[in-house]
Amino acid sequence: MTTYTHLIWDFNGTLFDDVDACIQSANALLGAHSLPQITSPAEYRRLFGFPIIDYYRRMGFDFEQIPYSTLAVEWMEYYHRYSAASKLYPNVRRTLEEIRTRGVKQLILSASEKGLLLRQVKEFCIYEYFDELLGLDNIHAHSKEALGTAWRCAHPNARILFVGDTDHDAQVARAMGADCVLLTCGHQSPETLRAAKPLRVLASIVDVLELI
Repeated sequence: MTTYTHLIWDFNGTLFDDVDACIQSANALLGAHSLPQITSPAEYRRLFGFPIIDYYRRMGFDFEQIPYSTLAVEWMEYYHRYSAASKLYPNVRRTLEEIRTRGVKQLILSASEKGLLLRQVKEFCIYEYFDELLGLDNIHAHSKEALGTAWRCAHPNARILFVGDTDHDAQVARAMGADCVLLTCGHQSPETLRAAKPLRVLASIVDVLELI
């Protein structure tokens, strides 16, 4: 078993259960532009992916009719409304605490805007567990991979386990030279996650402790 020095967490869909909020936000945006609704979590998980601009295309948006930058702002307004009721997944705090006791440094690497990420982490009283929060400087979610690889260049000797919930997380982990496990609780289907060929596909966050 690899002795990891750093555990890098994705946030949305990995620590933070915002799947329902994202479906509600997408449907509000679709409805505002007279497009068909997403009818189930399974349909949402088939549509969702990175880059986010392609996810918007799969939902049916025509950027010649309305720019992606405008839609992203509209979606964020809905997301702020619906995610207010969202919570952390069960056992998040217990898992973070146990990993800290084992001497592994923890970070969050997220495609969320950094200010929003910081606010959410503080609201859930888990800020103390993380050495760094790595989020983007805008709401358009362009380059989580670039953010991760820049961190990796500054920490060449780190032995990293990356925990996420999408095939894009597996892509980012590979770019960083990190091992990756993916959780099935989040924004993509188990079939999509297995196709990304991570180290493991796990059903629960507490299963991560077996690898630390």
